[in-house]
Amino acid sequence: MAANSSAAVKMASDGLWQGENPLDFALPLLAVQIAVILAVTQGLALALRPLRQPKVVAEILGGILLGPSALGRWGAFRRTIFPAWSSAALDTVSGLGLLLFLFLVGLELDFRAVRRAGPRSVAVAAAGIVPPFLAAPALVPLLRLAVPAQAPPHDHRHHHAGFLPLCVFVGAALSVTALPVLACILKELGLLAAPLGETAMAAAAVNDVFAWALLALALAVSGGSHKGTSELAPVYILASGAAFVAFMLCALRPLMSRLARRAGASSSSIAGAAVACALALLAGAATDAIGLHPVFGAFVFGLSVPRDGGLAERAGEAVAPLVTGLMLPLYFAASGLHTNVDAVRGAAAWGMVAIVVAVAFLGKFGGTFVVAACTGMARREAAALGVAMSAKGLVELIVLNIGKERKVLDDTTFAIFVIMALTTTVMATPFMTALYRSTPTVTTPESDGTELKGGDVCPA
Repeated sequence: MAANSSAAVKMASDGLWQGENPLDFALPLLAVQIAVILAVTQGLALALRPLRQPKVVAEILGGILLGPSALGRWGAFRRTIFPAWSSAALDTVSGLGLLLFLFLVGLELDFRAVRRAGPRSVAVAAAGIVPPFLAAPALVPLLRLAVPAQAPPHDHRHHHAGFLPLCVFVGAALSVTALPVLACILKELGLLAAPLGETAMAAAAVNDVFAWALLALALAVSGGSHKGTSELAPVYILASGAAFVAFMLCALRPLMSRLARRAGASSSSIAGAAVACALALLAGAATDAIGLHPVFGAFVFGLSVPRDGGLAERAGEAVAPLVTGLMLPLYFAASGLHTNVDAVRGAAAWGMVAIVVAVAFLGKFGGTFVVAACTGMARREAAALGVAMSAKGLVELIVLNIGKERKVLDDTTFAIFVIMALTTTVMATPFMTALYRSTPTVTTPESDGTELKGGDVCPA
């Protein structure tokens, strides 16, 4: 039996004493891969701690270090630890962690904070989305000039993805703000409970909702680009997605609220969390069937879980430690493993990196700063808010990975935008520190009294 053949991979070996290498079998190899990824990413996280960088930076850098850009060049390492036939198992486990984390994000998204922050948070969110999204149609022609078209396997004809799908994916990638990353940065700087932190978190929550709408649009547009599909496929996908959201929020949420009140606080947290996770997985399967990504269904289901009765809190407490501590880091590392920095070659491609970083940062910063200052915020705080809203992370990587799966983003474009996500996230903390170094009203991280999802763990 060819143990490394994808058609003949077994779960576990019969052991070394019977002449079988455990690393030629799915489960022991996956266990070793997870251990290697966690060792590398946690080591990088400790090394970056003095720089006060969020964990997502270490996790993506760890994946890049293990991938084709660094250690993956070493043939023996790549063939032994990360052979091509094993990628499906690692991607599936990391994708499951992503799906459950998006369920947690939906559970934690508090629109009452948006109401408390008032219209300013909505205006700030819109100002951070519109300029970079509108810049996408101007960036796409430059990308096509800077990045040579790549031919698909078994096809010698070079081609680019369609203009509209590429514009939507690029616009979504430029427009998003990473809510969990933002929370971690604000927590680290002691700003989470300050007025600036409340405004930033509320604006990021609104931004998240817009980001998922943009992602749904991108998925619908790319879904309609497959050969043999109806020209009306994007319309069907969007209509089905809207019907799904309406059903979850208008029908399922009231039903779950009544059931939660009847069950009361005495109901088993383990049983409730298990049922909630199962329903989140089913919601993911439903949106996948629609033509949207499974994480969209999990996120919307998380939004539909009622806050009264303690169901959302109990489900989050039961699921968060495993997901944020083990499964989600695998997703970020897997994204890094799929990133080949060597694909960005030549002055034109690296010039494109600089342009994308500038548009992503200045589009977010400029729009946010202007609107925040016009709504009465002090200039220093408006500048800090603009820097904070430029941080990337989870949703950015979801957009990029889906774009790569759908063949909208090629390897070079994918690498360019991963570098952009890392750069803007790394920039956020030192810029925020510089802006608030001499501000006496900022509380310390130990005294702001605000808890993050999963305790004080900064998951993304």
